[in-house]
Amino acid sequence: MSEDRDAGFLRLGLLVALAIVVIDQLTKWWIVFDVMASPRTIAVFPSFNLVMGWNRGVSFGMFDGDSPLNKWLLIGLALIVVMVLLVWLKRAEDRLVGYALGLIIGGALGNVIDRIHYGAVADFLDFYIGAYHWPAFNVADAGITVGAVVLVLDSLFRGPEQNKIGTDEENAEKDDQ
Repeated sequence: MSEDRDAGFLRLGLLVALAIVVIDQLTKWWIVFDVMASPRTIAVFPSFNLVMGWNRGVSFGMFDGDSPLNKWLLIGLALIVVMVLLVWLKRAEDRLVGYALGLIIGGALGNVIDRIHYGAVADFLDFYIGAYHWPAFNVADAGITVGAVVLVLDSLFRGPEQNKIGTDEENAEKDDQ
């Protein structure tokens, strides 16, 4: 029964990852080849624009370099992180953790696809208040951020009983000894 449930969390996380990759790539394709064919700023709502930006680095443009070595190092690092997260997802015992890991995995893979295809990550969502603009981002970035926040909140607010390693029966046996 536990293996079926664990496999269900794996499938769930992989479906979330696939959904993020598909939505991310479709929105980027639409922005790059249609909406921003002539790069410009499109005001959508007060405090939200569509823009066209290319991030060759990581979050907030850190390690922004135009060298092929930088591109392949970031792709390799992202794929290593994805492999580690896939192992975690396979061992996940909670639906929320499965969702969160799926969001991060899908986001990382969406950005890897961009790096391979374009040499950089396409960013186009521009939120701002007054003159302050949050760095432009995309659906993949949002998936990574939301997934990471969910994991942090889950670890902070999960009760001490749920954070114990092992099953309830194993922990009860340890307590009896």
